Amino acid sequence: MPEPDLPLRRRALGAYLGLAIGDALGATVEYLTPEEIRERHGIHDRMIGGGWLELKPGQVTDATEMSLALAQALIAHGGWDLKSVADGFVDWFRARPVDVGRACRRGITRYLLHGTVAGLVNVRDAGSAACVRNLPLVLLNLDDESRLMAQTLQQSHITHNNPYSDAATQAVALMALALLHGRGLAACQGIANWLVAAHPAFRFDPYPGRASGYVVETFQTVCHFVFTTDSFESCVTGAVNRGQAAGTVGALAGMLAGAHYGAAAIPHRWLERLDTEVKSRILEQTRALLQLGLPDRSPAPP
Repeated sequence: MPEPDLPLRRRALGAYLGLAIGDALGATVEYLTPEEIRERHGIHDRMIGGGWLELKPGQVTDATEMSLALAQALIAHGGWDLKSVADGFVDWFRARPVDVGRACRRGITRYLLHGTVAGLVNVRDAGSAACVRNLPLVLLNLDDESRLMAQTLQQSHITHNNPYSDAATQAVALMALALLHGRGLAACQGIANWLVAAHPAFRFDPYPGRASGYVVETFQTVCHFVFTTDSFESCVTGAVNRGQAAGTVGALAGMLAGAHYGAAAIPHRWLERLDTEVKSRILEQTRALLQLGLPDRSPAPP
């Protein structure tokens, strides 16, 4: 169970580390079915790398890397600037990442060719990449919900302009915000239920059982495991063992579970395997984003 008075900075660090942990753990079983995972791994709960991307143990994918790129752009600019964010995604893209989703490739290429920071509404943009990379904006806007909602849409539309992607990305941002402020799972579920009321396709109870990168199914899987488990480990393990888009689903489940349970709840065996440079950047970026977002509060490190 989370500590009721867990400091916000520990929740923030838990959310960011949780995102990377879920990504690195889930990438091993990306695109497998639950049955294939059971056949190969039993219960997959070891950070061993491999998978279709042939990753090293603890290596992350675009889910974490685009979050790091977004955060770095915010920190370098000293706050929000849409062009700086788009340029940050370009820098990431040009560094030859291990994986780039189709919508992200299309959006970044459009920006490079035409300088436009938003594409047209596109039915093919209903993936989860904009949602999974959005945590740095939550940390930047902890005390300004309306600004968070506006900036969330702007960063999303660089690569994803779709009503379902928009709605889910904003809802997950609000869910993370509620958990970071210690409002608990009841408040978080209230926001999820609000999304379902507005867009019934997102209904997650009863759980439909699909965990693809389609943002509706990603959201359903993440909500199912966040609301039906009682620890960081059980939440993330359950989510990644659904296979399919396991890295994305694991990252979002880890982010919300980390925001709820805090950094200390993350199993040490996973933390010690996570890529050392990624851990270091997360520590530095969490501290810097909290200082930007909450300048009047104590700058104590996470």
